[in-house]
Amino acid sequence: MKAVAIRRREATTSADWPLELHPLVARVYAARGMATDEARPLRLADLLAPALLGGVPEACELLAEAIARDSRICIVGDFDADGATGTAVAVRGLRLLGARNVCYRVPNRMVDGYGLGVGLVESLADIRPDLVVTVDNGIASHAGVAAARARGMRVIVTDHHLPGPTLPPADAIVNPLLVRASSAQEAQSGHPCPHSSTSAQGQLGHLAGVGVMFYLLLALRARLFPDAASARPDLASLLDLVALGTVADLVPLDANNRILVAAGLQRIRSDRASAGIAALYRASGRDPRRAVAADLGYALGPRINAAGRLEDMSLGIECLLSDDAGAADVLAERLSAINAERRELQAAMVEQGEALLARFVERYREDALPCGVVLHEPDWHPGVVGLVASKLKERLNRPVVAFACADEGGVELRGSARSIAGFHLRDALAEVDAAHPGLIGRFGGHAMAAGLSLPAANLAAFAAEFDAVARRRLDPAQLERSLWSDGELAPHEITADNARALRYAAPWGQAFPEPAFDNVFAVESWRAVGEKHLRMQLRHELGGDALEAILFDAVEVMPPPARVRALFQLDLNDWNGRERLQLLVRHIEPA
Repeated sequence: MKAVAIRRREATTSADWPLELHPLVARVYAARGMATDEARPLRLADLLAPALLGGVPEACELLAEAIARDSRICIVGDFDADGATGTAVAVRGLRLLGARNVCYRVPNRMVDGYGLGVGLVESLADIRPDLVVTVDNGIASHAGVAAARARGMRVIVTDHHLPGPTLPPADAIVNPLLVRASSAQEAQSGHPCPHSSTSAQGQLGHLAGVGVMFYLLLALRARLFPDAASARPDLASLLDLVALGTVADLVPLDANNRILVAAGLQRIRSDRASAGIAALYRASGRDPRRAVAADLGYALGPRINAAGRLEDMSLGIECLLSDDAGAADVLAERLSAINAERRELQAAMVEQGEALLARFVERYREDALPCGVVLHEPDWHPGVVGLVASKLKERLNRPVVAFACADEGGVELRGSARSIAGFHLRDALAEVDAAHPGLIGRFGGHAMAAGLSLPAANLAAFAAEFDAVARRRLDPAQLERSLWSDGELAPHEITADNARALRYAAPWGQAFPEPAFDNVFAVESWRAVGEKHLRMQLRHELGGDALEAILFDAVEVMPPPARVRALFQLDLNDWNGRERLQLLVRHIEPA
């Protein structure tokens, strides 16, 4: 395993933090570069305005007309947790706003592929919708949008993925990465897409697909109920779903997304979650009264995602749409069973991927590894290759694309890519495509995750070109694996009270990670747990009580040195209703 560098964030001090803010939380916020006015309580009233989204007026006009005419509206979602929650938010939200004829469809990963494809459009013949609304997809669905419109359907695309050089010919497009709204005529003409990912950052450019849909519903409510004093439908009831999709999709938790997630978590903690979310908490054995973003990312999100990876995402969507606790429990247990199957499959595939890399290193040495890694095994499952890419990306600290066969003959491959900081995947794939037209079939995504397809015969050529692009775009220093620390803690600061303060301080997640600290400890005792994990008793180098600590996937560091430098998080181990302090160790090295 490559060496890991622990890097400390530069701590700053300020006398202007709110007096009620916990001092350790203030220290972490300061190290993250937060301004003192950003530390105020997260309020829905501080959400950025829906008017910042291009395409909203046109989309609201179409939706308002459809509701007034009782038109048939079909939501076309995606087969991941963002798409599933976005679909549930769209169906629930439109019904709250008066739509009486709303249904949904979601593509099957193995049959339809991603997005609003022509095949999916043809499958809508039985319901003959008047209006199709995409969620978390559609910005690259030129053929599918054209096919829908040719069949007399109007189309609203809502998406958060980067647009390509031209826009699909939709009647309205709502995407936070579009700088300005494009008219339907401009979209149909195939004019270059007026977008810039950088200009949208700091506004609404980090919204997940579910967040885009929620914002569209906010704008639609304002149009349908212009009198703020009137009894408006309560769209806040959707925020637990918005929080789940936002965290599960790993979009950066900027200030606006933290407001959305915090509001959703508060609903869950106060026993106001939807039946499906409550059922997923029960199925995962987590306590909703102590809900944190990590529950959504590591327990609920994977259960929803598993349905789209191995079976039918309709299972996940039905769970999120259910208002019956018993029915939701049945669906949540089914999702848990599918997720268990996914974990076993993923473990086997990751092991195969690591074996491929080990053979390469043994033959060519580790410094010969490509900057952009491309892997393929004929028996890999296309629904799980993204998780394989993610695991190996973390291990290698370089972008990874994992491919599986998309058909029985292995003629077509379907890949999923995961990236590291500083390497924009979708832009990299666009560069490959521009340099070698026809090498890639379809592709799309964003900075940290992307998907693509290509003929199996093109795999070697793609691997070489992807590596070449990675070498041009990445500085060697970016390939060095580093872990960030928020500094040292004194013995008196390592307490359950501080762990509790950090746990509920903010929704931690992508680009706003949970606080981690580093210290030197003596290892007083240790034992293996389940063969792979390491439980230790640590004592701070400056004294204090012995501290319980656990490190997962620790085979490579058994037995641990007698004296270690550990990067750790303050964690609360909940057992039988009691919270006990433990250190959740992320990395150890000899001190």
